[in-house]
Amino acid sequence: MLHCRKFFCLVFLLLVTPSMSAEWPQFRGPDGQGHSDAEGIPLDWSEEESVTWKTEIPGEGWSSPVIWGNQIWMTSAASDGKSLHAICVEKTSGRLLHDVEVLRPADSGPKHALNGFASPTPVLDGKHIYVHFGSRGTACLDQQGNVVWKNTTLPFDAPQGAASSPILHGDLLILTCDGTDQQFLAALDKATGEIRWKQPRQHLERARSINPIFQMAYSTPLVGEVDGVPQLVSTSAEHVAAYDLRTGEELWWMQYEGCSLVGRPSFGNGLFYVVGSIKLDHHAVYAIRPGGQGRISEEQLMWQLSEGIPHVPSPLLKGQELFVVHDGGTASCIDAITGKVHWKKRLGGNFRSSPIEVQNRIYVSSQEGEMYIFEASKDFKLLATNQLDGKFFASPAIADGALFLRSETHLYRIEE
Repeated sequence: MLHCRKFFCLVFLLLVTPSMSAEWPQFRGPDGQGHSDAEGIPLDWSEEESVTWKTEIPGEGWSSPVIWGNQIWMTSAASDGKSLHAICVEKTSGRLLHDVEVLRPADSGPKHALNGFASPTPVLDGKHIYVHFGSRGTACLDQQGNVVWKNTTLPFDAPQGAASSPILHGDLLILTCDGTDQQFLAALDKATGEIRWKQPRQHLERARSINPIFQMAYSTPLVGEVDGVPQLVSTSAEHVAAYDLRTGEELWWMQYEGCSLVGRPSFGNGLFYVVGSIKLDHHAVYAIRPGGQGRISEEQLMWQLSEGIPHVPSPLLKGQELFVVHDGGTASCIDAITGKVHWKKRLGGNFRSSPIEVQNRIYVSSQEGEMYIFEASKDFKLLATNQLDGKFFASPAIADGALFLRSETHLYRIEE
């Protein structure tokens, strides 16, 4: 019976995400939206309880763990940012398998006080590992830790460091490069690292007339299927836009005011849910019905909400509810069809990681190492809180009925 259930889960993942059949192959999991169908994920743990192993990770990095087979991959950097690494840990034992220096930039570049030099999360396809360090470069490795290719031909100015994670679609590796000097999306041939298309951002006239700082953004894009055709939806300063994955051509767009967007879009109910802003440092979520060409009509913006919307943590869509956890420690449940707020509760702490959902539970970790678990429901019910040591900026991952959490110094495997 267990084998049958595992087979069904694998078939389901292959159907909904044909290029993503691993347990946790990218930022926010198989569908890129923070969901897992795993069973047996624990509710309670501590440093002394339910920790199967705890492994120290070399270097510094905020990238989230990604998992395929018995390998867990992350990135890290030397404290001065001039040595950038891909790190691999064995899933079953926690043993360090690979620590590979993939790039050695002459200039580490600037970063925000709450960012690191290795923040973008890798992406896996079952044969290769793709790591990205923003303007410092991108690399591909095989599962033995050998570097297959590097691409350092896409520089841009990022005064707060890199944050947007790479994604895969078919044979393309897609990068978001929204700096203060130039803003564009790029698709690389995942086999060679060569540029297949490069699409400049449009609709930044107002930002360009104010200050270059207002042109930057850090969001990871999402692919959603509209009328049987996949669209790449990517949040930028001043606007969100959808792109043709084959050519990079812009399909539709919507304007807002503001920059430095981080949250990854969600897709469901025939809508894209996008974190934008209504002004600098005042964020909003927009529910957009895609379709057509050019600027969307007023009728396509189904609703918007600007209260309690986070800057860094991505929203989580579960059916007809959208859950958000604000950087400052409040959580909200929003009706995904109407935009009505069902509840808003204070959790406590500060948040940089994004929530995940499993077993109809929301798991989200504060920067201070406290994991909050509450029901994915229109009625708030806190199920548990669990404390670990250290700071936590990375988002959780799930595989083999276990939870994998990365702190500033260690990676944990937690299970019943």
